[in-house]
Amino acid sequence: MQYIIVGIGGQGILFTSRVLGRIAIDKGLSVVGSEVHGMAQRGGSVISHFKVGDYKGPLVTEGHADVVMAFDQNEGIRNLGFLREGGTFLVNAGDPRAFENERLAKYLIDRKIDACKFAGYDILNRHMDGNALFLNVLILGAASGMKIQGFEKDNVLAALKDLAPPKHLEANLKVFELGMKAVTR
Repeated sequence: MQYIIVGIGGQGILFTSRVLGRIAIDKGLSVVGSEVHGMAQRGGSVISHFKVGDYKGPLVTEGHADVVMAFDQNEGIRNLGFLREGGTFLVNAGDPRAFENERLAKYLIDRKIDACKFAGYDILNRHMDGNALFLNVLILGAASGMKIQGFEKDNVLAALKDLAPPKHLEANLKVFELGMKAVTR
């Protein structure tokens, strides 16, 4: 499986990559990945290339990602070229009207892309007093709820329990469940 995880600095993309890596290693699978996060501290673009399986190089080439997980809608749309035909696009949709764009809608249909959208910040505002630091775990929950390969519920929960700071574990488990229920197609 090849994954692209995108967003902007401070959204927890690198933690999400660590969780995905822990899950793969716990299953005895090979993992290779690379992150580009030079502007992360300024809210700049962050992209994580992640491969699980028998791969040599860490970078996912255009048109080969099985999954694009987008913490930021604009970064997700900007990186759709990485997704293979028939792939899955999981996106925190801050403005769902963007998906009404005819060219984008046609692109998704023509490439048979399973676009799964959810309003992550709205969910966090309603249930977590607007604490955006939990967006990464919300997205992990959404990926698990969609049954995306590599994000099986029990495996994600085990990785969260191991990697998340203990003082935030209860909140992370709550947010994970919210994410599992959040995705619409």
